[in-house]
Amino acid sequence: MRCHVRAERPLPDELHVLYDAVGWTAYTDVPGQLQRAVDGSFLVLTARDDTGALVGLVRTVSDGVTIVCVQDLLVTPAAQGQGIGGALLDEVLRRATDIRQVVLMTDDEPQQRSFYEAHGLVEVHDVRPHGLRSFVRLA
Repeated sequence: MRCHVRAERPLPDELHVLYDAVGWTAYTDVPGQLQRAVDGSFLVLTARDDTGALVGLVRTVSDGVTIVCVQDLLVTPAAQGQGIGGALLDEVLRRATDIRQVVLMTDDEPQQRSFYEAHGLVEVHDVRPHGLRSFVRLA
């Protein structure tokens, strides 16, 4: 499937359909929350198929200088495995070449590690020469 990646903020209905399609209902259960999160993002890139349908999205939070956090990267189940997620991530990385840290947190599934490593990212505990730690508090 060909897709077109561009910087844009999708319409609220499109967002809900996409996030619900991948089962991320924690984002869609509270009315308006997802839209506020997207509106507050540093960068939002979408992937659309030839019909204009939203098939993928990546969003980041950042100070634009020292750190960018890839907050969400998702592709509809029907479009997964076709390079869309990689194209979205690669565009974020291309736009962040001068930013010191690119970080993200993801599910603990085997395919996640191989996907992100294929795009040049390293799990935090594998960073060398100096080890790093990562801490999180989920509410």
